[in-house]
Amino acid sequence: MSALPTTSREWHLVARPHGWPTPEDFALREAAVPELAEGQVLVRNQHFSVDPYMRGRMNDVKSYVPPFQLDEPMDGGAVGEVIASRDDSLAVGDHVLHGLGWREYAVVDAKRTAKVDPSLAPLTAYLGVLGMPGLTAYAGLLEVASFKEGDAVFVSGAAGAVGSEVGQIAKLKGASRVIGSAGSDEKVKLLVEEYGFDAAFNYKNGNVTQQLKEAAPEGIDVYFDNVGGDHLEAAISALNVHGRVAICGMISMYNATEPSPAPRNLAMVIGKRLRLQGLLVSDHSALQPQFVEEVSAWIRSGELKYSETKVAGIEHGVDAFLGLLRGENTGKMIVSLTEA
Repeated sequence: MSALPTTSREWHLVARPHGWPTPEDFALREAAVPELAEGQVLVRNQHFSVDPYMRGRMNDVKSYVPPFQLDEPMDGGAVGEVIASRDDSLAVGDHVLHGLGWREYAVVDAKRTAKVDPSLAPLTAYLGVLGMPGLTAYAGLLEVASFKEGDAVFVSGAAGAVGSEVGQIAKLKGASRVIGSAGSDEKVKLLVEEYGFDAAFNYKNGNVTQQLKEAAPEGIDVYFDNVGGDHLEAAISALNVHGRVAICGMISMYNATEPSPAPRNLAMVIGKRLRLQGLLVSDHSALQPQFVEEVSAWIRSGELKYSETKVAGIEHGVDAFLGLLRGENTGKMIVSLTEA
């Protein structure tokens, strides 16, 4: 048996970004791997997740999740292999999902891990389509937005990990029409040809309200919001009476230093009796077993497709995160530390 690692490279936040983060706000540092205590495991991370919500954690403000601390390792979803264990529930060779990403090796309490099976799905799927983004899509559409068969659905950021799954679940559950917005013509093509959206548009090609009106001439019943700003304003205009909005993210505003002027048509919420509701995936953990069962079956049958954008090497972790904020990913953005 090879010797266990004594050091691990890990990404630290070293300055709080103002507006768009820069590489200088982060540092890749080497740290000692702590001794295992009873009930802990040592995990060799194989893949870790970078997600839009992490931008908010870089600000020193009180929120639903604590901010990253300066000069400390950042965290986030990761999957890896147990290489040492002091807990009977996990053996060396087991694969686990846990929350200590952004580093090569992680010492984790066994009770804060979830065992995953690489024979059921690739390990990266547990960070995306079968992981937190997937459950966000599933719970946001079905529970928060109260989707029902026959609804017309609009999804912004539709080529990302969450949005692409929302649109496909809506189609599989009997939506009358699914429309997506994305930031490139290539992504628009992917939405229609690969994911089965009925219509999609590139929000950079013109006014979002006008493009949505053309794509959904009879209006929409559900809007799944990943973008905020002008997309939310467009959706409010297009929503039919008693329409519902699941507000998952507002990536258009995460790096803004001034307040967004949109949506300017909020008064329409009254006459249309719209429901706008925020979404945190942590409120919907009870849906996890149902979600995994249903979505994994769709993946195996080929009915639900997913994309991943992988960046190789821990040294490119921040590059992957900044690329995600610029929309360079298609589907889930993942940093891979191994070829496995």
